[in-house]
Amino acid sequence: MGGNSFGTFFRITTWGESHGEALGVVIDGCPPRMALAAEDIHKELDRRKPGQGGGSSPRKEKDRVEILSGVFEGRTTGTPISLLIRNEDIDSGPYEELREVFRPGHADFTYQAKYGIRDHRGGGRASARETVGRVAAGAVAKMILSKEKIEVMAYTLELGGIRAEKVEVPEIERNDLRCPDAGAAKKMEEEIVKARLQGDSLGGIVEILVQGCPAGLGEPVFDKLEADLAKGLMSIGAVRGVEVGAGFQAARMRGSQGNDPLTPAGFAKNDAGGILGGISSGADLLLRVAVKPIPSISLEQRTINHSYQPVSLKIRGRHDVSAIPRINPVCEAMVALVLADHLFRQKALRGE
Repeated sequence: MGGNSFGTFFRITTWGESHGEALGVVIDGCPPRMALAAEDIHKELDRRKPGQGGGSSPRKEKDRVEILSGVFEGRTTGTPISLLIRNEDIDSGPYEELREVFRPGHADFTYQAKYGIRDHRGGGRASARETVGRVAAGAVAKMILSKEKIEVMAYTLELGGIRAEKVEVPEIERNDLRCPDAGAAKKMEEEIVKARLQGDSLGGIVEILVQGCPAGLGEPVFDKLEADLAKGLMSIGAVRGVEVGAGFQAARMRGSQGNDPLTPAGFAKNDAGGILGGISSGADLLLRVAVKPIPSISLEQRTINHSYQPVSLKIRGRHDVSAIPRINPVCEAMVALVLADHLFRQKALRGE
């Protein structure tokens, strides 16, 4: 019940709201004797916090994590790890006018319908600020995966209709938009400037590449690897679709085109995206997510209030123009959490 926990063997529970005192996550299932310090988590939190790219919100949060439990003398104990990140730069004033109004594109209406009450300050639990707990837990998952030489990276494939024409991995962290194509990144920045001046927002596509994933991860029939990856990625508020490998393009192929030939050296191509029958094949995992435009825009919109009366609304406050690139590390975190969980499940199955 509640939908705030994720995973089976490696399980997390996030908590907190956008304008509450703090947010955090409890991690259960982390193995003991693993070196873990706050600095290990800060590296990932710094990639998610505001100030990433020209389309970012001006909200300033240090996002410093406090380890409350599960670590003793710098090493995990095998007991639940509790992580806390305090909210420091809160400005709830602009949201007071939204107390009785449902914002278009937000979860205001549906939270009210479900609970009969909602936190109108910044969206409360439905805010993208909730993902800070996921990224903190994902940092721990990434450390587990790194011991198995599994690397997860997400990059901006498309933003505002501009698509990267090449993927140069070293370029990803060289520009604010984490785009693997420097030329495309410049055009994306131009689109962000245009959208901000117009009071509008932009959507895009994030691609996630996993290298070093061993064959055998994933469970038939309902816990297929791609099913759990899709659930994890779709649980991110701004994500509206997930593709694996060739994705929807596979619907336009023939079997002779879509099948990936096996050779003594491995797969000749990878339209399957590294997963067959719900189980990893040993090839790179390749996924893409469609990210919707930020619904908080300064243009006038039509909506209703709690009395179902029509009203016009201009949203004030501090908002991103696009969820990209701050959503990229969130995507990495969710993929890392799924892979860590399935890695432990596979080890248990094989008696390792």
